[in-house]
Amino acid sequence: MFQNVFTRPHNLRSDLLSGLTVALALVPEAVAFAFVAGVEPLVGLYAAFMVGLITAAIGGRPGMISGATGALAVVMVSLVAQHGVQYLFATVVLMGVFQILAGAFRLGKFIRMVPHPVMLGFVNGLAIVIFLAQLKQFQYTDEMGITQWLQGVDLWQMLGLIALTMAIIQFLPKLTRLIPSSLAAILTVSLLAIGLDLDARTVQDVLADMTGDAAATIAGGFPMFAMPDVPFSLETLRIIVPYALILAAIGLIESLLTLTLIDEMTETRGRGNKECVGQGTANIVTGFFGGMGGCAMIGQSMININSGGRGRTSGIAAALFLLAFILVGSSLIEQIPVAALIGVMFIVVIGTFEWASFRLLGKIPLSDTIVGITVAVVTVLTDLAIAVIVGVIISALVFAWKHARTMQFEIRDEFDTKIYLPKGPLFFGSVQAFRDRFNPRYDPPEVIVDFADCRVMDHSGLEAIDALAERYEKAGKELHIRHLSEECRALLQRAGNLVEVNVIEDPHYHVADDRLA
Repeated sequence: MFQNVFTRPHNLRSDLLSGLTVALALVPEAVAFAFVAGVEPLVGLYAAFMVGLITAAIGGRPGMISGATGALAVVMVSLVAQHGVQYLFATVVLMGVFQILAGAFRLGKFIRMVPHPVMLGFVNGLAIVIFLAQLKQFQYTDEMGITQWLQGVDLWQMLGLIALTMAIIQFLPKLTRLIPSSLAAILTVSLLAIGLDLDARTVQDVLADMTGDAAATIAGGFPMFAMPDVPFSLETLRIIVPYALILAAIGLIESLLTLTLIDEMTETRGRGNKECVGQGTANIVTGFFGGMGGCAMIGQSMININSGGRGRTSGIAAALFLLAFILVGSSLIEQIPVAALIGVMFIVVIGTFEWASFRLLGKIPLSDTIVGITVAVVTVLTDLAIAVIVGVIISALVFAWKHARTMQFEIRDEFDTKIYLPKGPLFFGSVQAFRDRFNPRYDPPEVIVDFADCRVMDHSGLEAIDALAERYEKAGKELHIRHLSEECRALLQRAGNLVEVNVIEDPHYHVADDRLA
């Protein structure tokens, strides 16, 4: 579980400092999401601590940060308003059970089949959502209870501190990487605001605005075990099952998409099914310890990755630092200027948004452009999970329309060798057309199948290649397979020893298969 986490001091230092940076930024977000869900701030903070700790320890994606999220909070609010917080805790436990079942039935592999335009729209929509969420910090509630925008000196002071934070994050790495630039920026701006006695909005001010209590604090004790105080009856199940199913689906979609995004950024591979089990376990525990549940947090995960956090230690450290803030460090954390945290999130927005997508307009198929824009808009207007589902449905319809024709083949004859060059995706919908193009009985003694222009998408494609190898073996013919990805070679059973490896030319892509999930 903890392999290679503590083996290199540099990684340990990077993970610990990155974890501290993430924990500092987690506080206002956890409180804000608790407020959205209609529960006490500590309910959100406990969820951030427990979900973050457990998923970091046993989840499928080292370096990913989980905690209380807005996507779940907007669903929880109606349950809390109608039935109370105890029903929320029971729902979170059941949500965790559903997520573990999703992992047990190996459903995590399907996230690999989310089309790239959907991922692009999801990332861009997410960046916009994070940006718009920060604008709320430019507002305050006056003595009459009316929300006002910052003006004059207060506004310029806020903008100045944000700019200073962003400048430190941008330029400090050019001087030194001993400390994450985001952490250095938060500490520098905090010390500057305290030292110059600036009248800057702080985390405590945000707490006061959210709760309506000027003495509001994040201070608390250890979360305590307690069974949800609800009747054990069919009526209770009738109430909580629909919410639990929705929350489980939203949580897994957001978590697995975050996993895929980090995979691409770090050029590594997480394990989707293991992450489903980790998320489920975390939510079951959280429900029994008074937390509101959670899932992967894309913004915080980006802060962690950008700050150098790669191992499980970064997520574990973030959770433990957050607990320390709750127990003993609340008075210090509440003095951090909100501007420093906004600056960090603005850098996340800039780094998350795929600016290259503007250059792709007019250069990619119109259907891909429509899918990307639709997903981004739906993400901003509704919910991340709904946006992804809409995008996948549109992409699936477009894909089915485009690939309703049979797979294309180019065939070459060279002396006593026949070369097949399939073109297009090899997946469950095209395997029959793939099989029908081969006739081992009438082929020459040596046959080459070159997958340079064909990508194997799923387990059905792999089975088709294995079956093809078996057919040629029975016919006494020599079969050579070229240009398959490393994952395809690892998953092939009969045809694995027939694949010719070319490290330079062979493609690199993932396959949706249970054995790698």
